[in-house]
Amino acid sequence: MGEMVSYASDAGGSEGYLALPENGGPGVVVIQEWWGLVSHITSLADRFAAAGYVALAPDLYHGVQATEPDEARRLLMGLAMDRAGQEIAGAADYLAGLPQTRGDGIAAVGFCMGGSLALWSATLSDRIRVAVGFYPAIPWERMQPRWDNYTGKTAVIHCAESDGTSAAAGIQTAKAAIESGGGSCTLYDYPGTKHAFFNDDRPEVYDTAAAASAWARTIDAIRSQLG
Repeated sequence: MGEMVSYASDAGGSEGYLALPENGGPGVVVIQEWWGLVSHITSLADRFAAAGYVALAPDLYHGVQATEPDEARRLLMGLAMDRAGQEIAGAADYLAGLPQTRGDGIAAVGFCMGGSLALWSATLSDRIRVAVGFYPAIPWERMQPRWDNYTGKTAVIHCAESDGTSAAAGIQTAKAAIESGGGSCTLYDYPGTKHAFFNDDRPEVYDTAAAASAWARTIDAIRSQLG
């Protein structure tokens, strides 16, 4: 089990859920869905720690959580993207400074809203070398990413069928931009899946087989770059 910690960022004081592996390891920033820092996200930080990674999930809504889609949508629309980016970059800096963290690079893994933020974060922080986005769902115009900062970095995008698969315009835009910026981008499609298929707190969309495959591919991508 992890614990809430405070850390510094360019946005000022920030908080997040930190989970530590038994013997240390590379750092992973775990980025929330539009619901907030809910149990699904903290349990994923614990899961990364169990797999040997130092995991920090920033609380981008600062203690607020949503239980209904309309409420979550309002929170997402009210999210200050610049501040969120600063808090994610600050989380990467915090992880890099922990004695338990090994290696030079940090990974960012996000879900839904956090999927887009994870992909964006690699353009904001030199520390973030691997970005994994599960069914990213924010128009890039809200972020204005500097894709040329992807030089030498790796991105992975897990795509749900209900979102339009990897053929969706936003996914193709991200892939082309990452590759033109000097990075690599791998897309994975999961036939028959709905948005949020990785969220085992939502049985109406959770897909056991797809989630297991996406998790294995995520760990492989991080391990291949960071150890």
